[in-house]
Amino acid sequence: MEYLTAGESHGPELTAIVTGVPAGLVISEEQMNSDLARRQGGYGRGGRQTIERDKVRVTGGLRFGRTLGGPIGLSVRNRDWVNWSDRMAPFGPPPADLKREVTPRPGHADLVGALRTNTDDCRNILERASARETAARVAATGIARELLAELGVEVFSYVVSVGDAAMDEDDPLTAATTYTPLDIELSEMRCPSARATDAMKAAIDKARAAGESLGGTFRVVARGLVPGLGGYASASDRLTSRIGAALFGIPAIKGVEFGLGFEAARRPGSQVHDPIVLEGSDGFQRSSNNAGGLEGGMTNGMPLIVTVAMKPIPTLMKPLDTVNLDTLEVEQASKERSDVCAVPAAAVVAEGEVAFTLANAYLEAFGCTNMTDLKAAVKSYKQRLRTMSR
Repeated sequence: MEYLTAGESHGPELTAIVTGVPAGLVISEEQMNSDLARRQGGYGRGGRQTIERDKVRVTGGLRFGRTLGGPIGLSVRNRDWVNWSDRMAPFGPPPADLKREVTPRPGHADLVGALRTNTDDCRNILERASARETAARVAATGIARELLAELGVEVFSYVVSVGDAAMDEDDPLTAATTYTPLDIELSEMRCPSARATDAMKAAIDKARAAGESLGGTFRVVARGLVPGLGGYASASDRLTSRIGAALFGIPAIKGVEFGLGFEAARRPGSQVHDPIVLEGSDGFQRSSNNAGGLEGGMTNGMPLIVTVAMKPIPTLMKPLDTVNLDTLEVEQASKERSDVCAVPAAAVVAEGEVAFTLANAYLEAFGCTNMTDLKAAVKSYKQRLRTMSR
C-alpha cells in the first residue's frame, strides 16, 4: 500500500489517495473520525483546534463500507479556509494588502525551503510543512489500522514525558503492553499515569506563561504480530529501517528507539538479548522483550515497542532572532497560531505510520488482493509455525 497527501494548512482541504488496499476490507467512518479527533486533542494545543472539527470524507474506493480494490480517495476540510481564501487562493492575483512572511522561524522549514525553491515568501513553504498535513495522514493510515485489526493486531500509543515531566516506570518494556486504551484516552495528555499527567500539564502551563514550547517522548506498541514480518536479506527489507523512516517522516521527530534502544549499548550481551523458550501451543517465545519485538529486521512474535522523541514546536510566543529576507537585518521570527505542546497528537500520527508499515509487511509476506485470502493465508502460516514448534 502507498498513500499520497496534498493540500496546505490554510487551503480548502487536505486530501489523500491510498493505493494497494485489498478488496473486501471493512472500513469504519466512525473509527477514522475518532482517530482524527484524537489527533486534535491533548493538553497544550493551540487556537487552531478550536476552529477545526476534522471529519473524513470518502471520495472513492468504498462501497457500502467495504473497499473495492481500487484507489481510495479521502479529504479533510479546513474550516479556517474561509479566513484565508484571499491569501491562499489557487488562482488570480494576490490581494493588494498581502503580507509576505519574510522572518523565517529557527527550527522550521521556512528558510531552507525558501532557499531551495527560490521564493521570497516563507508562506509558500510553511503552509505545506505545517503539521496540519498530518490530519490527512491519520485518515489515510486509518485504513491500515482497520486491516491490522482484522488480522488480530492492535496498535496504540501513550505519552511518556513532556519536557522534564515523565512517567515513573520500573520496567517500561513490560509495562508498555499492559496499558489499556481507557487508561490512555481518559488522560488529557494521553498518559496512563494520573500523577505524570498532572506533572506534564503543569510543565505546559509554565511553558505557556514563558512563551515557550515543549517536546517530549511517547511509545507506540503493536500487539498480536506474527513472527517473520519484514526481512533480513536486504537493508530495505528490514522493518527497523522502514518503521524508522516512517516515524522520522513526521514533523519534529528527532529520535526513535526500538526496545531498549540506546540502553542496549551500555549493557553486556547477556543483559540485552532475549532468551528463546517454548511455551505450549504458543510455540517459540522470548522470556523478555529487550529487542522490542524486532530481531534481524523482522518481527519475532513479541509486542513491537518503539519509543519516539519529539522536539519542541518551532513557533514561540517570545520568538528567537532571525534575519529578515528583505532587509537582511536581525528581527524576531514570525509567529503563527500554534501549540505549546503537541506530543499527544504526534503519538496518534505515529500510531498510523507504524500501522501502515506493518500492514504493508503483511501484504508483502502473504501477497493477497482481498481480505478473505489474506486472512486464510495468515491462518495457514500460524498453523505451520505451531507445527514447527512441536
